[in-house]
Amino acid sequence: MTSVEEERPRALLAGASRRWVRLLPWGVAFVLCVALLPTTIQVLSADYGLNGGIASALAVAQAAPLLLAVVRPLRAWYVILTADVAGALALLTVDFEERLLWPFPPMEIVGYVGLCLALAGRERRRTLLLVWLATAGANIGLGFAAPYGASAKSVLLTMLSGVALLLGGALRERYEVQRRLAEQETISEAERERRTLLEERARIARELHDVVAHHMSVITVQADTAAYRLDGLPPDVREEFTSIAATARESLGEMRRLLGVLRNEEAHGELAPQPGLTRIGQMVEATMRAGVPVEFTPCDTDVPEAVGLSAYRIVQEALANVVRHAPGAPTRVSVTESVAQDGARLTVLVVNGPPPEPPAAPLEEGGTGHGLVGMRERVRLAGGSLDAGPLPDGGFRVAAQLPLSREDFT
Repeated sequence: MTSVEEERPRALLAGASRRWVRLLPWGVAFVLCVALLPTTIQVLSADYGLNGGIASALAVAQAAPLLLAVVRPLRAWYVILTADVAGALALLTVDFEERLLWPFPPMEIVGYVGLCLALAGRERRRTLLLVWLATAGANIGLGFAAPYGASAKSVLLTMLSGVALLLGGALRERYEVQRRLAEQETISEAERERRTLLEERARIARELHDVVAHHMSVITVQADTAAYRLDGLPPDVREEFTSIAATARESLGEMRRLLGVLRNEEAHGELAPQPGLTRIGQMVEATMRAGVPVEFTPCDTDVPEAVGLSAYRIVQEALANVVRHAPGAPTRVSVTESVAQDGARLTVLVVNGPPPEPPAAPLEEGGTGHGLVGMRERVRLAGGSLDAGPLPDGGFRVAAQLPLSREDFT
């Protein structure tokens, strides 16, 4: 059995973001109902000469279901079409003037066209086609009983309903296409950010492997050569150094196996040593040769390799963004050490002003900000903080705080 929540239908335009749009179908249906109900009674009784009780019953059956059409347009169509056909047959029992429309008076046509628009906003193409065929069939069938002979006016409902169904269906499908495109763009953007994050994590893992592998290799060499470098070592001490060397070699092997999971066919191992603080100056010089005036304040502090590597990558990405989005903008790069209550920290600051003139053609269309995703991931893994954002004058600022305490990386 279907739950109550699943059976409860949604009103037309219920998914709109603006409240007045969600209320629009209810307002239109209410206005049509209030306007058509007394008009139908008056026209059927006064102009066509139909009995007042029958005219009132037909008016209620033809106008009131328009409120139902906001939620269940197909059910409202069953009721209104039946009432319209019944009204046409009832008019055959009275003698009305030839100038009056038959089988469907003008107020019935207005209500039916509004109903068709509601159907087009909810139902599929196949259903809309069947609705129009049923309308045309009823119209043609009643035409054989026309009291004054068939005329072009008798097919007016068929033509107008077809136009309403076609136009409404086209607008609904266009809206659905735009909504799906917007959803797909949102999903694609989230997937791009996720892929950028995973790629940055894999890159960090490879870089940390190189840093840690260097120290583990030093430990292995020192432990293996201790027996030759140090005279008079007791046998148990020699065995301890041999065990340390074996453990270090085993750890290196495990790291390489785990790193293989993060590599792919396109990721080739880097043979050059991982960069650190000493390489930032070279990168700044290369950026200046690219036409970006950079003022650099270096830091001579001895920092852990992981911290120096993270600082280098942050400056690298920040300067790349300047070259891409603000070519020629004056830029200031500083790497300084500071001491706070929670310990020593390395502050990396990259600030650029607005470009001297807008570039003739942007080097990169539609910046996505995915470079900031990698920066934040590096800073987060290092236990630091990142503050990045535009400046009031049109420039951009990137400030990262990286802890220098080695306990933060254990």
